[in-house]
Amino acid sequence: MRGGSASGAGVGALDERSVDSVFRDSWWPAVAAVAANVHDLELAEDAVQDACLAALNQWVEDGIPANPKAWLVGVARNKAIDRIRREALRPAKEAAAIEPSAAQPTQDALAMIDEQLALIFTCCHPSLELPTRVALTLRSVCGLSTAEIAAAFLVPEATMAKRLVRGKHKIRDAGISFRVPDPGVLQSRLNAVLKTIYLIFTAGHLAPSGQRLVRDDLCDSAIRLAREMYHMLPDEAEVEGLLALLLLTDARRPARTAVDEQMVLLEDQDRQLWDASKITDGLSLLNEALLRRRPGPYQLWAAITACHMEARTPAETDWREIVGLYDALLTYEGTDMVRANRAVAVAMLDGPAVGLSILDSLRTNPQMENWPQLHIARAELLRRVGRTSDAAHAYRHALTLESSLAVKSHIKRRLAGVQPGDTSSGRDGGVAQLWS
Repeated sequence: MRGGSASGAGVGALDERSVDSVFRDSWWPAVAAVAANVHDLELAEDAVQDACLAALNQWVEDGIPANPKAWLVGVARNKAIDRIRREALRPAKEAAAIEPSAAQPTQDALAMIDEQLALIFTCCHPSLELPTRVALTLRSVCGLSTAEIAAAFLVPEATMAKRLVRGKHKIRDAGISFRVPDPGVLQSRLNAVLKTIYLIFTAGHLAPSGQRLVRDDLCDSAIRLAREMYHMLPDEAEVEGLLALLLLTDARRPARTAVDEQMVLLEDQDRQLWDASKITDGLSLLNEALLRRRPGPYQLWAAITACHMEARTPAETDWREIVGLYDALLTYEGTDMVRANRAVAVAMLDGPAVGLSILDSLRTNPQMENWPQLHIARAELLRRVGRTSDAAHAYRHALTLESSLAVKSHIKRRLAGVQPGDTSSGRDGGVAQLWS
């Protein structure tokens, strides 16, 4: 289990991978079930953690039970009740925790889905700051340890621990309920959940710092979350769109780094290495979503990604279609980040000078000016129009900004390759940097 590794003492003859898989699959429903009864996220996590430790001791003697998830839920609920009694917490909380329904270790599938949905909607409540939402989701829903979350975002473990505690206390003190939002506000709250999952994935797909280009654990956690959301809300087009987007994007993972761990741009990737099953699943989900006639930004992002994945070669990429999809996306997300991505597509369609003018217009936004990908894309376009000195300056500026060592290594290679009068794209340097 992420919060308490199954590799500890007491596992004995048990298959450690099987136990870890059981804990990982059971964490979300177990925390959700306990939180639904005790209305305290911190207590629920502690109780499930204790249940996992108890399992390590008991299962080594008895083996993994036929229904390990129900076993963990039942034990965790009992441990939560014991702790409430032991610490003499509010009588009302004890009464709620020992209702007859809470004493039952099993529950029907619909009730379990409601509890799991309630937990993720609670962790992603709009009143919580976005970094706190991401951290709470990784901890309470995905089961990552505080140390793992801190490492993912390159902050001290103590800092992340305080952030998690503040988030849990805000949920408790603000009286945020552990339930699925009413239909009237479900859609607005769902957007916060989907954005949180998307941010977890993007933090893994292009790590903002650290040594690696990709954080596999974050990508895998986000895809797992999106899959679970799809199973629980199968009729939501944007949930389908998000899962399609993550699968299509992640299909490129095997080709995004070379043997020496150097970053490989999209147009230079060996497309034979792309994960065909993820592409097939992603395209199928996207088609399902589009047939619902309820368009949204994640479906459009997925459609843009699909244009790349369906092209057999970079030259066959339908840039006109991509520009049109970005135009539609701007009606949902009128952000400079979207405009920057659209500018690169425009450059591929109408020429580098046109795309460069759009990118230059975005530099008045301080957030964009501090985004290394903007300057890398500008450098590529500057080189293509023959402004090699300006291109070198853009690369140097990108090196001063926060990014992973893999991205910095790529920038240094591109900077070293800038030659006066060079306007070719070259096999190693496509402008499609924003699609790595």
